Amino acid sequence: MRPLRSAFAGVLLGVLALAGCGQTGTTGGQTAASATPAASPGAGFPVTVQAGNGTVTIAERPRRIVSLNPTATENLFAIGAGPQVIAVDDLSNHPKEAPKTALSGFKPNAEAIIAQKPDLVVLSNDLGGVVAALQKVKVPVLLEPAATKLAESYDQITDLGAATGNASGAAKVVAGMKEKIEGLAAAAPKDHKLTYYHELDVTPYSATSGTFIGEIYGLFGLRNIADEAPDAAGGYPKLSAEFVAKADPDLIFLADVKCCGQSKKTLAERPGWSGLSAIKNDRVVQLDDDIVSRWGPRAAEFAQVVADAVAKAAAGG
Repeated sequence: MRPLRSAFAGVLLGVLALAGCGQTGTTGGQTAASATPAASPGAGFPVTVQAGNGTVTIAERPRRIVSLNPTATENLFAIGAGPQVIAVDDLSNHPKEAPKTALSGFKPNAEAIIAQKPDLVVLSNDLGGVVAALQKVKVPVLLEPAATKLAESYDQITDLGAATGNASGAAKVVAGMKEKIEGLAAAAPKDHKLTYYHELDVTPYSATSGTFIGEIYGLFGLRNIADEAPDAAGGYPKLSAEFVAKADPDLIFLADVKCCGQSKKTLAERPGWSGLSAIKNDRVVQLDDDIVSRWGPRAAEFAQVVADAVAKAAAGG
């Protein structure tokens, strides 16, 4: 059984996802898809998987899946379970064909979820006790907390494959992610000992090497300035402007572009930051807030951006 993440980490990631997704322009009032996809019971059922809420047994291949987490939604569609998904939360903006509704994944409402008549619900937090409420009416629930490492991301995709009858699709997705990420990491120059700062928001919060985000940077030989922060133990320390200025990172990665409009220009306007090496040497990288905050298949796209930035910096660019 995968361990549950700390409540703080879960809330922080939820808030950051809300900030990033709020700029997409899509509405959350759309009703769920009413048609139930045709699906045979399928071989291999019942199945039992280990999720964040323990051992979960699913009697038949799900036909009415509700996803209450953007990463879970991306995972489900990537493995081929899209036709089985009848409703997703208000922050699930990828892929476009996902049946977006007003359901909240950040503050799940059991009654609203049950009204969708689901035969499987996938979510990433249980802050309101929604898991017990759904289990009370015999709805199978997979609690898949925010991954802290790539291995957990792969496990969650594999779990969803087994739970939905799409094991082969899940295996293909995991293999593709591993091949892409490991290939990029193997080819990256690692002898320059570059330091970096990853900005989650303008507070500014960052992420240490002990997080899913930090692990990806670590694959490319980068050293994380947030690891030296006073409250680094929680994984998502709140840094000060002075701390970042003193560390003077070689690279800065911004994950607050959609939510907060951050760029090299806005960073240079912060007191004491205009002389930072990353700003002077044009090594400020604007990330896609959504991609970098999710631990699904598009993590390979995040790795590609990091690989490109490292290669450019190593070449003197």
